[in-house]
Amino acid sequence: MGYEAVYRRSIEDPEGYWAEFAAELHWYKPWDKVLDNSNAPFTRWFVGGETNLCYNAVDRHAFGGKRGQAAIIWESAETGQSRTLTYFELYREVNRLAGLFHNLGVRKGDRVIIYMPMVPEAIFAMLACVRIGAIHSVVFGGFSVTSLASRIDDAEPVLIVTADAGMRKGQPVPLKEVVDKALDEANVDSVRDVLVLNRGIIPVELKKGRDLDWYEQLAKRGERYVEPARMASTDPSYILYTSGTTGKPKGVVRDTGGYMVALYASMSTIYNCGDGDVFWSTSDIGWVVGHSYIVYAPLLKGVPTVVYEGRPDHPDPGIWWRVIEKYGVTHVFTAPTALRALRKFPEQWMRDADISSLKILYAAGEPLDAPTYEWATQALGVPVIDHYWQTESGWPMVTNPVGVELLPIKPGSPTKPAFGHRLEVVDADGNRVPPGEKGFLVEHGPLPPGTLLTLWNDDERFVKGYWGYFKDKLLYMTGDYAIEDEDGYLFMLGRADEVLNVSGHRLGTREIEEVVSAHPAVAEASVIGVRDELKGEDVLVVAVLKQHITPQMQDDIANEIRQLVRERIGPIATPKAVHFVSMLPKTRSGKIMRRVIRAVYQGDNIGDLSTIEDDATVDMVREAIEMLRGDL
Repeated sequence: MGYEAVYRRSIEDPEGYWAEFAAELHWYKPWDKVLDNSNAPFTRWFVGGETNLCYNAVDRHAFGGKRGQAAIIWESAETGQSRTLTYFELYREVNRLAGLFHNLGVRKGDRVIIYMPMVPEAIFAMLACVRIGAIHSVVFGGFSVTSLASRIDDAEPVLIVTADAGMRKGQPVPLKEVVDKALDEANVDSVRDVLVLNRGIIPVELKKGRDLDWYEQLAKRGERYVEPARMASTDPSYILYTSGTTGKPKGVVRDTGGYMVALYASMSTIYNCGDGDVFWSTSDIGWVVGHSYIVYAPLLKGVPTVVYEGRPDHPDPGIWWRVIEKYGVTHVFTAPTALRALRKFPEQWMRDADISSLKILYAAGEPLDAPTYEWATQALGVPVIDHYWQTESGWPMVTNPVGVELLPIKPGSPTKPAFGHRLEVVDADGNRVPPGEKGFLVEHGPLPPGTLLTLWNDDERFVKGYWGYFKDKLLYMTGDYAIEDEDGYLFMLGRADEVLNVSGHRLGTREIEEVVSAHPAVAEASVIGVRDELKGEDVLVVAVLKQHITPQMQDDIANEIRQLVRERIGPIATPKAVHFVSMLPKTRSGKIMRRVIRAVYQGDNIGDLSTIEDDATVDMVREAIEMLRGDL
């Protein structure tokens, strides 16, 4: 069957469609009901079923035909090290760590924060958690003290797993030091232990009574075997925090069974990946792509997954191509940002490596622009597939389903809805707009398996933030603008809310604004996402200074604001530019005219003034444009 027939079945018979994939996996107890949407929008999948995510990702292969096959291939361009673990070796490492966790008192439902570099031990920790039923929350190793502290406060973990340091372009990133400061800043005292992997990169000091050495503890308290916990399909597997518009990060909660089935299915239907293939997602385990397509999906499918520590252009722009050659990588999943970074360099770096094993390249995290798509397609000589999804969805929402049918590619479009996703482009009232018209991308429930259960300890925010946008219509709001063309292809137009997408990383504007506004010289501030050739989008700060500030002080203040954002949120959020204006242009209702600011800064054609900003008169918009052109 082709895409249309399979898609139609996934919508009309979701129970039958998903049950077929679920039946290929291991369940301690079969489900009573595939889909329960009786308490919408709190959809539940495979209700009554009992399984274990670690068993299906590791044990099922370690004691099957793939016992001696590579499971994890680790390559560190930063340290020059590499390591390959078979499925059985992975099984032993995960059991040892799961035993240590259990002997430290970690129990089913306890939270464990993992703040680690891209090393195999980070994946051992994730798998050990789901083996014993603990809920992991991986925090990206580039996040700051304050960002980590806020996640500690919300998740209330009993254990933090970290390392002395990561590496970024040859420079140490002191992770243990950040953990120490974050624990000092946090308002909860739930953390009993901090387990530290000492890589020998920088000296670390262990706090007596709290900090534990990884290798010492494994030798003392590790176990050869830990029985996998029988988890209800609807039990949480992990919490992954994503930026929100309120300044407080949202803890997306993922289930166990639905997530497992959706990822397993996606490897065949979307990625067309199976026996003989080697899968490489160039992301970080701190992001949803890393959770789903570095760790769980490839392991569930039983294919080797490449875990890479490093940048695409360090120590030189040929490193990624040499990794593909070294391991015979067949499938690469990366971000448009990385492709744009590599595009800057001569193609000789690519031609110097044998990348003939490569079958296909996937891009996600931000829109793949047509010039980058065309360059990658020509340079690599393989299909380049764009697709769209979110932290909340856990796997692609819009895609070209290569495993079922390779649809004609339209540069700039991630193609059509993935199986099980009922997407629509609507107006402000939730009514479908005609093809070619811009609107909000929404999804009709029930959401397919693998999508978020709720937000951690905040059902109300889950309902209001995702399902409460349209009056009298229960529609999931993606937060993105889109256009659907006559052929049903979707074109993404960027965020409709106030969340930035910088190099595929979602950053809340409100979170950054709060940091900027904390500077004693700032009276008012607005943070806006602007186009960036490399990152897709970058951070622009537009601020009004207090009256006593002189023009001579502005350069120093701008530098202080950049440093403040870098320290409080992380380097990824460092503003591209900081501009000071006499006033922020606002609508009649007091909303900042963000689109006007963005258009003026980027030098865009403003177009029809009457529609560029809601609730603003034409004269107000025109005056704002003239004022901004003098300031920006």
